[in-house]
Amino acid sequence: MTAILGIALHSAWSRRGTLALVLLSVALSSFLLLGVERLRQDVRQNFAQSVSGTDLIVGARGGSLQLLLYAVFRVGGATNNVRLSSLEEVAKHRAVAWMVPLSLGDSHRGFPVLATTTGYFEHFRWGDRQPLQFAAGRAFSGDLDGLYEVVLGAEVAERLGYRLGDPLTLSHGGGEMPGAEHADKPFSVIGILQRTGTPVDRTLHISLQAMEAIHLDWVAGVPIPGQRISAEQARAADLTPKQVTAALIGLKNRAAVFSVQRDVADFEAEPLMAVLPGVALDELWDVVGAAERALLAMSAMVAVVSLAGLVAVVLAGLNERRRELAVLRAVGAAPRHVLLMLALEGALVTLAGVLLGIALLALAIAALAPWLQVHYGIGLTLAAPSATQWTLLGAVLAAGLLASLVPGWRAYRLSLADGLSPRA
Repeated sequence: MTAILGIALHSAWSRRGTLALVLLSVALSSFLLLGVERLRQDVRQNFAQSVSGTDLIVGARGGSLQLLLYAVFRVGGATNNVRLSSLEEVAKHRAVAWMVPLSLGDSHRGFPVLATTTGYFEHFRWGDRQPLQFAAGRAFSGDLDGLYEVVLGAEVAERLGYRLGDPLTLSHGGGEMPGAEHADKPFSVIGILQRTGTPVDRTLHISLQAMEAIHLDWVAGVPIPGQRISAEQARAADLTPKQVTAALIGLKNRAAVFSVQRDVADFEAEPLMAVLPGVALDELWDVVGAAERALLAMSAMVAVVSLAGLVAVVLAGLNERRRELAVLRAVGAAPRHVLLMLALEGALVTLAGVLLGIALLALAIAALAPWLQVHYGIGLTLAAPSATQWTLLGAVLAAGLLASLVPGWRAYRLSLADGLSPRA
């Protein structure tokens, strides 16, 4: 066995140029397979951690995915708002630790505006229960003196070029209709959040009182004709919000989550619902997860093509190696030895390609992880291969061994006379 292995290594070395290309092909296919699987796992983890530390999301009764989309991802809109007084009653539940109301509906140059309280910056968590951090400035004060203060997500500030102290105006709804801009009540950038890789990066944050102030002279989604309330006049008005879109709720003990969820569903004053963010995120991932499966299938096809290239190269080289194989037969090598030698050669090339693919993936993650985290919010982790990745590697190795048996079987069937007297 040792002699056959030595012969296989020397034979492969004599054709190192051709086999190096095959090895690189197998390495790239392994790199893609493992890379897509690692990216899939880490993106799913990041997706699931868009909101962390929140036990329930409460809103008007409807679909759980719809509530998750507009409360967490700022996509779509609520079918109905809920009374703030109802949410305050829920917050008095003995198991509730904190409640943060959210009000959505306005925008700024395509980015959503979220009205909330200062508790949002205190209680909101993302990733592995990481708090929001400020790259510059501070949170809005939440009082009348800081009524027109706005805190920007990292992507908003970067793409629109805003800095602390810059003025901006918000638009009603998506800002599509003429005259939708609240130009008479400009805001000032008071803070810019650090990048999180979550929808927070694409959001402008204002106080609930500010949301009320910019809509004092609006009704049913349009300005009231002939009535204009200036920014200063709005400060003197009653800016206590009556309705909001949803609320984030944290519990004193997570064991009470289902009890609180039932109590919210049974709330008599108003039809409400409470969803568990983790469960809703898993449901949403099942809907959008087809893309990851398609990427994995494409990577598997790349691996198949690479292994087919291995078979083609070894088969193509058989005609040139017929004398070599015949000499081996002449000095006493049995046909099974020839089969074993070629199978070992293919297995070694496949193994070397897989190891090179693992090394390339480790280097790529080490080099690109910080950049992807900063620019796209994708946190890639440099870790040992998972069980799924080991399964993929085993499948590539097994396929490489099987692929090498094809030329080995053909060489096995070559006769001694055919090897010594090859056809022209």
